[in-house]
Amino acid sequence: MKKQFVSIGVTILDIVGHPIRQIPEGDSTELVESIQICPAGTAAAPAVVAARQGLETTLIGAVGNDDLGRFLRTKLQDENVKTDCLQVRDDMPTAATILPINNEGDRPNWHMPGAFLMLELDDNRRQRLVNADHIHWGGVGLLFNLDGDVGAELLAEAKNNGATISADLIAPGPHTLDSIAAIAKYLDYFMPSIDEALEIAATDNVADAAQFFIDLGVKNCVIKCGADGAYLAHASGIREQIPVISEVKVVDTSGCGDSFCGGFNVALAHGFEPLDACRFASATAAQVASGMGSGAGVVDFETTLKIMQAGSMTILHQEQPA
Repeated sequence: MKKQFVSIGVTILDIVGHPIRQIPEGDSTELVESIQICPAGTAAAPAVVAARQGLETTLIGAVGNDDLGRFLRTKLQDENVKTDCLQVRDDMPTAATILPINNEGDRPNWHMPGAFLMLELDDNRRQRLVNADHIHWGGVGLLFNLDGDVGAELLAEAKNNGATISADLIAPGPHTLDSIAAIAKYLDYFMPSIDEALEIAATDNVADAAQFFIDLGVKNCVIKCGADGAYLAHASGIREQIPVISEVKVVDTSGCGDSFCGGFNVALAHGFEPLDACRFASATAAQVASGMGSGAGVVDFETTLKIMQAGSMTILHQEQPA
């Protein structure tokens, strides 16, 4: 398999601590078990997951010309993600998030916005994007220089070149719906979380939300429903509920939705039908939930496939030598 995958958009550095039981008072110290620093965001996290599972992956995003950006680029390179299409900006910092994860896996956070918001495409980035086999547009509504007509023009060219295109978003705002509508007809798969989907579609029903986006023009809508799995809707009328993987010891759910998108694109590149791609994506997200950070736990394609086929994380423990 030789497929070119490009993930474009939200690029963040996450600092994750676990378990955080309380914020220490004054100058006191609270001990934790682990602190991890990892690439994150709706473009960078899928890129890492896809690369770990063997897909030739390029990240198109923007970072600041700062220590966080330099560290983030090194981490991405260590994950075999191609970083030559990252824009380095002097006018903005690298976006970063601090996530204190408690014992229940909850993830309140402090976020510093940064360079990805103003991502610009030079000729190299544009050519890599429009000539990719698979594209994940990670951050609809938050790419201020690319949303709307600019994004539509890019994805139209990529679609004309034969690309399969998925898209995701985070933190919907006043202009998010217009940004989705501008590119909807070029999207093979729109992949919001259930909270985002219900908010944008102004409904409390997942089926109605999926139909809302199909009516906008997307071919398939895959709504990530957290502990309730995922919901797949196709413009032809097909509707499927995909269960979660069982026996997952949840540590940290940050990045699970992003990893779902990365795993989904890996499965499509391997020729999976959408329903099986959702199941493979669920197996990817299950591994991430079992560790800390947006790429935690994901080893390779073969391991994820075994979890998908078993429907349970226990397959990993069963295969360990006595």
